[in-house]
Order: sequence, then structure tokens, then C-alpha cells
Amino acid sequence: MANEKNLVYNQQSPNPRVLHIMLSFRQPLRHLCHINSSFTLPKRHLASAAPPILQAKPLSPSFGAEVDGVDWSQPLAPEVVKEIVQLQNRWGVLVFRQTGLNDTTHVRYSKNFGALETAHAINKPRRSSLPQLYDAGNLGPDDRIIPQFSRAWWHTKGNGLWHTDSSFHQHRSSYSALRAVELPPAGGQTKYADMRAAYLGLPNDIKERIEKLVVEHWIWHSRKLAAPQEFDKPTDEEKALLPPAYHKLVQIAPDGINKTLYIASHARRIIGMPDSESTSLIRALLDHAQQPQYQVTVKWKNVGDLVQWDNRCTMHRATAFQDQKNRRDMRRTTIHDHGPGAFGVKNQLLADDVDVLVGGKIDISAGPTPETQTQEQILAM
Repeated sequence: MANEKNLVYNQQSPNPRVLHIMLSFRQPLRHLCHINSSFTLPKRHLASAAPPILQAKPLSPSFGAEVDGVDWSQPLAPEVVKEIVQLQNRWGVLVFRQTGLNDTTHVRYSKNFGALETAHAINKPRRSSLPQLYDAGNLGPDDRIIPQFSRAWWHTKGNGLWHTDSSFHQHRSSYSALRAVELPPAGGQTKYADMRAAYLGLPNDIKERIEKLVVEHWIWHSRKLAAPQEFDKPTDEEKALLPPAYHKLVQIAPDGINKTLYIASHARRIIGMPDSESTSLIRALLDHAQQPQYQVTVKWKNVGDLVQWDNRCTMHRATAFQDQKNRRDMRRTTIHDHGPGAFGVKNQLLADDVDVLVGGKIDISAGPTPETQTQEQILAM
């Protein structure tokens, strides 16, 4: 097919460890990995009679691109916004170098794509004067490095797990736009995983099995995975401010064509499935999606670099740096999803399946946290 050479990374055999886990919760496979010939990526050229304003340089054959041609000194023209959306649908992750944006213009730019989330300040008081900017760095409100072993420091450890921004909100996010304000001399890069390609790489019987499943996403689950002693029991305030959310596991990607997995480290359990089976399935899907053939790494080069990704079809994670020696100031806007899956499926579930904090009968904080990612995996990240 026309795009076959661009999909070569999907033809690698699944990781043996992933296959071993998958075999524990499904019927034996005839085929370990099946390439679906109906899969099509959006065409690289833009559907416009006029020549494109922007230029995209791919980071890999089908995932991630550096984009040039945006005039950051001016508000974006509608045709530029349209091109960015088209490029976002195709590549999933867009990298813009040396934008020159500040807090105000960063927020103004992001509003081109929808209403913005108000950033929470739980465990980490907000540094920016603008409520739409989430502080993703290692600096506290006093502009000093967050002390090691403080609750704020432990909270940031969850950023090192593969995650999807705001999947723990019932009104989920579409894009995140992360800007470099201050960079460490080494480390602190960001990895991304293409969840469209990860879905494509699943065996067909797994696709059929997971098609209608619903996942519970809870930020305190991922925080406990990353820091099990500190977040063994979230506080009443933490639980009340950020209760769990419920979203379909398999979704239509923003391009409106391909399917994608909507799962990451916030995923605590699968509704209606026994705990052990749920944990095994989440772990197997995450192991599968984290394989190198689905990944790209973005290297932060300059102050003012901006990376924008679509949370509806990607996962991401921060890599380590010397966070007690070097400063890393990163600020992010997060845009509310306005697509068909924006509000998830909580209203379609029974009270017996939903946590008490959102009107159900289950107290998920009372039980042990399922180890959907092992401590060995987490420490290796």
C-alpha cells in the first residue's frame, strides 16, 4: 500500500515479555502481530488549493515532526491554526523551536485550539500568575529547587511514568503545549509513544476483546505507583479535588479514521473485570505500547522551544536529570477536548461500578492499589 514504507516500525515482533503477559489473559494466538491493511494515516499534503504556510520535518516515518513557518510575533491567522490542527492529526507531536513566547502569549496561542484548563496546584503551589499555566518543572513558588523527599518532590516523580495529561479528569484534554523557560545542561528530555500505532500492532483477537472496555483513571493511582510510601493513602483533600474519571479504552483518533488506545499510568482498573485480570491486561497493554518502535524522543534545545502533543492518541514521560542541582522550568497549557469522547462515559455506568467520590458505591482508596506497573519497571524508567 502507499504508506507501507512509513509503517515499517509496526512490523517488528512484539516484545517477548509482552507476549508472555498477553498469553495469560487471552486465547492462544495464530498470529503474534497482524498489520491491518485498512490502516491509513492522514495524507501528508494539506487539503488546500493554496500552498501550505508551514513546513514539517518528520522525527520518524509516521510520528512526530518539527514545524517551521509560524510567525510567533503575531496572533495566528485562521489558516495557520487550521494547518497546525492538520499537522497535529497526522504527526501527533509537533515541535516548534525558539518561539519567543512568554506566559501571556503562550496562553493566547493555546486559546486558538479551545478552552484551557485551570491548572491545579495540589502539593505544588502555582508559580505563574496565570491560572492556565501548569508548572511542570522542579521549582517551587519561592523560585528555588523543590527539596528532595518533600511531598511536592514525590508528586513530580509521577511525571517519569508514561502518562496522558488529564485522563483523570472526566472532561479530558486534547492538546498539551509545553514551553521551555529554563533548561538543565543535561537530561530532562521528553519521550512520546504513538498510541495509534500501538493499537495497530495488537493481534486482532485482542482488539476485539478490548473494543468496548471502560477504564478508571485516577491520578493518585499513578502517584502511588511512582511513590508508594508517600502516596499510600491520599489525603481527603487530594481525593476530593481530583476524583477518578471513566473513559473508553479504545477510541477513534482525532483524525477521525484510525483507532487508538487511551490508557497510561493513571489507568487503575477496567470496569466489570476481576481485579487480577484487569491488572494483567492494563500491564500487558502498557508494556506493549512502551516498545521502542512506537516511540520518539524530543530533545529540548533552546529556551522558548514549545512541544505540542495530542493526549487523545499519545502517551509521554519525562526523562531524569539532576533535579537537586539543576533548574528546569517548564510551563504547560492544557486544552479541553471538545470532540465526541470529551466527557468520557461515567454517565453510562452503574453506581456499583463507580467510586463514591463521583456518586458511586465503591471506595477505591480503601483497597490496595493494583500494581499495573511493577516497581522494577518504574525504577528502570
